[in-house]
Amino acid sequence: MKLLGSFKFLPRSCVGIDIGTSSLKVVELSRWGSRKSLKNYGEIQASRLYDKPFRTFEKNTLMLSSQDIARGVRAICQEAKIETKEAVFSIPDFSSFFTYFELPAMSKEELPQAVQYEARKHVPLPFAEVTFDWQIIEKPVPNAKEPFKILLVAVPNEVINQYQEIAERSGLKLSALEAEVFGLIRSFFRDEKSPAAVLDIGAQTTTINVVWKGQLRNSHGIDIAGNGFTERISQSLLVDFSKAQELKSQKGLQSPDIVSILSPLIDMIVTEVQNIAQNFEEREGARIEKIVLGGGSARMPGLKAYFEKNLAKEVEILDPFSSLFAPPLLEETLKEMGPSYAVAVGMALRGLE
Repeated sequence: MKLLGSFKFLPRSCVGIDIGTSSLKVVELSRWGSRKSLKNYGEIQASRLYDKPFRTFEKNTLMLSSQDIARGVRAICQEAKIETKEAVFSIPDFSSFFTYFELPAMSKEELPQAVQYEARKHVPLPFAEVTFDWQIIEKPVPNAKEPFKILLVAVPNEVINQYQEIAERSGLKLSALEAEVFGLIRSFFRDEKSPAAVLDIGAQTTTINVVWKGQLRNSHGIDIAGNGFTERISQSLLVDFSKAQELKSQKGLQSPDIVSILSPLIDMIVTEVQNIAQNFEEREGARIEKIVLGGGSARMPGLKAYFEKNLAKEVEILDPFSSLFAPPLLEETLKEMGPSYAVAVGMALRGLE
């Protein structure tokens, strides 16, 4: 039976679910052998279900409205005729804690206990209140004295319990939880040889992630993102939020007025990327060659060109559907919505592994 567990020619389906601040996205993928196909997808805005965002500030963290989110998941699954019950949910990066540390050379048997001991020094919460996972970023050469480089991710148990409740209320089987950034990596990075910076520009936050050899090397979030852009346009042009959203989406940085309004905010993101890239290059001795844009604001007109000019690097907009089989009729639609669906696609791909 163990052989069948790794036998990938049997058909399999999984649902990936991304709960954002202002929207909820669901993607259903299937696999037959090595062929991975898009079966269904759906999205719902928080404003259609509730008079508040899906996430609200409580106890200095962003908490979830479990009942309303479950209602949204059920509505999407019903509308899109999604029947798969196996689901992987994404955990937002701001609800996760990432840290990196080194451990001296030791045997594989000693490593888990050493990681747990070291983790207690880095996680800013009581150890009994979190669940953590870790991976080796770089393995030392056998018989060498080089240290292990460890990436550790810790998630509060309270957050995990909420997701379990959401899955149960939604009538789904929770097969895994994973930080958003790993979904982004899985949805895009395959044969990237050079380091790249992945910007996930969401509604509330922008996360800057450095990825090299398919692994996360650095992750840093800042509170400058899509809603902040919209609010700045609204205040500067004296228009309501919906009109400002329309101007951002349709004109964006191709409008001189919008450029003058948003450039101070976007320049702050540029500065953060430059600092992170410089620190990484000094530490690792490798140059970041590419910037990848994901998230709901990635396709704002003129943003790609703005980053290319100010960062002097190749900039690419994330297209997570490019490696999936889908009806040709949907090609342009999927390309347009790709950056905002990258996390959901990455979660569903995790379920097909």
